[in-house]
This record gives sequence, structure tokens and C-alpha cells, in this order.
Amino acid sequence: MQRLALISVFDKTGIVDFTRDLVAAGYGILSTGGTARTLEEAGIQVTPVEEYTGFPEMMDGRVKTLHPKIHGGLLALRNDEGHMQSLRQHDIQMIDVVVVNLYPFEQTIAKPNVTFEEAVEMIDIGGPSMLRAAAKNHPFVIPVIDPADYEWIGKRLKSGEALSTEERRALAAKVFRSTGAYDRAIDDYFQTQLQSSSAQASQSKAESEDTSWPSLYTVTFLHKQALRYGENPHQSAHFYAEHDAGPATIAAAVQLQGKELSYNNIQDADAALRILRDLDDLNSPAVVAVKHMNPCGVGIGSSILEAFVRAYEADPVSIFGGIIACNRVVDEDLAARLTDMFLEIVIAPRFTDAARERFKRKKNVRLLTVDMTEPLWRPDHHSFRRVSGGLLVQEIDLQGDIPGWTVVTKRQPTQAESLALRFAWKIVKHVKSNAIVLATDASTVGVGAGQMNRVGAAEIAIRQAGPKAKGSVLASDAFFPMRDTVDTAAAAGVRAIIQPGGSIKDEESIAAADEHDIAMVFTGIRHFLH
Repeated sequence: MQRLALISVFDKTGIVDFTRDLVAAGYGILSTGGTARTLEEAGIQVTPVEEYTGFPEMMDGRVKTLHPKIHGGLLALRNDEGHMQSLRQHDIQMIDVVVVNLYPFEQTIAKPNVTFEEAVEMIDIGGPSMLRAAAKNHPFVIPVIDPADYEWIGKRLKSGEALSTEERRALAAKVFRSTGAYDRAIDDYFQTQLQSSSAQASQSKAESEDTSWPSLYTVTFLHKQALRYGENPHQSAHFYAEHDAGPATIAAAVQLQGKELSYNNIQDADAALRILRDLDDLNSPAVVAVKHMNPCGVGIGSSILEAFVRAYEADPVSIFGGIIACNRVVDEDLAARLTDMFLEIVIAPRFTDAARERFKRKKNVRLLTVDMTEPLWRPDHHSFRRVSGGLLVQEIDLQGDIPGWTVVTKRQPTQAESLALRFAWKIVKHVKSNAIVLATDASTVGVGAGQMNRVGAAEIAIRQAGPKAKGSVLASDAFFPMRDTVDTAAAAGVRAIIQPGGSIKDEESIAAADEHDIAMVFTGIRHFLH
């Protein structure tokens, strides 16, 4: 009896050549719908599935492969006489190769204005069922979901060489991994629809539950690249991207030149991009310098070069070996400044040809372009942190500008101080806690990050700022537990402070600010970043 291969693919890439390899290896071809037509037009003899099953395709193609003659041929154990007897009794042939890829659900929901009904129609049923059956029975059936596997499998089968147990298991694992990711994308879409549906206002039990936090939480990412190592050379690492990573993300960045990105490079680049995009509403050229995921200098200006100068002058020491992110095109003038220093990465929406020529002198510097016209986050995005035995999941901190603040001191901030306070508040959100940022309305002047007490963070920021601390403003990511931070800031010449408030000793801090004629505002919002 001739061996059979069942082929039903949405993506027809490479399928004609692979099918010819299967025919050359002695396989008869079962196929469905559009795939059968494609193969027949290429001159390949095909048996339509409905002819083999004796049951017509129906319901607009919803039912065509869900049949015992298909799944019996996939699931029968060849070394089980009872299974073989059932095949003979019901005139079922064994199917030894299954080549299937799935309806493009994710591509469909990515289209603008797609309806829920259109999305649901792109949920594949028969494809995953056949693939999973073949993968379950992989010692006897070869499951093929990835067109990248066509060439090597075709060559092996044509040569008469059997696939090894490990190769069959790897193909089966790819099927389960792929169908799992497919199901996850469908789950994500349904969750998004539930969150946005006005029907959630219903008081029925089913709809009043918080469906945005399911009892089973799974995530799927696609392999993007192997990394040289992790945070340290003894740790192996890889980079995985979201299946629908947007063009504004680091995962979608285009590298124009330079060495391969490392684990730490990617983390730092992402941190720089997050800070930069939080400055979007300022509508000004902006430059962010990052070192070890903390901003060491942030500047805005009338030009991208002026913004860079301000970011550089904020901390010309720490910027060495750092990451630079710019929200405007990098031209030759800025490239000339950037190539005079040691940097790991420069991120921008674009680099001019003249700038690219400049950077050729620094061939190891990684140049990344990112689309900054699109949002960085979707409202349903979450952040993750692995802990021993579990995963912490939270909403992204999307609180950027301050919806409103309360002046708690006798002195009101001046207009210039108010602008500086808002700017400093945007930056302190991205500094590791405990965090203190000193700033003007155009740049940071001192950053104190990751300290065990808040006054220690303030002392570091003030020391870094030096004489530039005088007349600056101070932002704190959380409340002051003592008045000591206010006293320290006043001694350095700080003129205004922004902090969340909420301490049982707020009155002491307010009194200290009044004593020093410092304006202080409370936001009621905290920005811990651990």
C-alpha cells in the first residue's frame, strides 16, 4: 500500500517543491481546497480529501478533515495489531506525513477595523487537530508545521533515509509549541475584547468577574536571536520577542551597524527608549543617556544637538560607555559629537547619510533605528518579573504627566520651577528606587539611584550636580519618611520639590520646606522601580 502525505497549508510558500520531494520519495498526496488546486496547477497528482473520505467539504470549509478516515490514519499505532485491524476493518489508510500551517489569525486581528466575527472565522480547527494528532503519534507520523523544515525533510525522505527519534520529537515539540502560541494569541484577543466590551458593565455573575486577570496565565514569545551571554559571561542568554511586537519597540529595532547586541545592551537600550518616549508630550528634541538602566543625563532643546549637549553636560563622566537615545534624526553635526566619545549604542528614528559615514569610523558602535511615531505600549501590556517558583505580573506604569498636584507649602512654585518639576517627575519614574533627580526645565543635573535610604540618594544627586544644584528642583519617586532630605536639598540650593506625599511625617517635611522657602508639591502618585 502506498504511503500517504496529507498537505493542507494556508501559506503556500515552498509547498510545491516540497510536495515534489514527497512524490519522489514514493508518497501519494492527499490535499484540501486551495492547496489541492495549487498542487494540481503545478502538475502534481492529488487525491482530494473529500474523495478519500467519501464525505463532502461543508459549512464553508469548517468541516473537511474532521473525519475518522483522517484521524484514524494519523493516530493508529503501527505496532499495535488491534489498531491495524481497525484500519483494515474500516478501510482507513495510514497517513505518514502531515504538512499543515494554520489560518493567519494574528495577521487578521492586526488589520484595522477587523470585526470580532471576522477574527473568529480565522480560528483554525482542523489544522491544529491534524497537527496535534500527528505530533502525538510522531514515532510513526512526521508532523511538519514550519516551511523552514521542508528542504531538509524532503532531501532526507528522497534519499530513503529515515528521520531519527530525536528529529521526530523535535518536529512534534515545534507543533505543540506553535499551536500553544496560536491558542495564546486567540486567548489574548478574547481577553482584550472582554476588557473593551461595554457588556462588562452587566451585573451578571459571569460578567462581573475580573476577566482581565485569568486564573491561568500563559505567555508566548518568539525566538529572535541568540546572545553571546547574559548579564555575566557565565550565563547563557537568548532574546525572545512578542509575537506582535510593535514597530516602536526594541524588539522591532533595525540595527544599521555595530557588534551584535548583548543582553545588557538590550536592557539598557529599552530603558533609554522608555524614558525618551515618556517625553513625547513635551514636543521638543530630546536626548537620553543611560548607564546600567538608569538615566545619567537627559536634555531637551530647540535642536537635537542642543538637547545632546545638555544631556552630556548633566554627567560627562557616567555617559562614557553608555547608551544614547534621540527622538529626532541624527545628522552629521550630532554624529560628529557622538563619534568623539565611547558609546555602546545610539538609537534614533533615522540617521542621515552623512551621519552614517561619520559612524563608519566607529564600526563597533551599534546604531538602531526605531519607529517613534507609533505607541510604545498597548493598554493591555503587562510587565513580568521572575521570582523563585513564580512570576510577578503587573500593569505597565503608564502614568506619565501629572494629572494634578497639590502645593502644600506657603510658597508656590514659579512658572519655570513648575516646568522643571514636571520634567524631573518624568525622569525620576525611570530611576531605580530609592530615587532622587535634580533638574532644570531643560535637563537633569544630578541623579541618585538605587539607594537604601532617600537622603543617601539625594546626597549622591547633589554631589553629582555640584554647583548646578543651586536653583534646581528635586523629584523623589516616593514620600520622605524624614525631613532630612528637605534639609539636605535646601543646603544645596534646591528651590522646589515634587514628591508623592503620604508619609505620616509629611507635616515635618512641609514645615522644613517652609523654613527654607522651598516650594513643595504632592502628586499623590508613587513611581517605585525596583
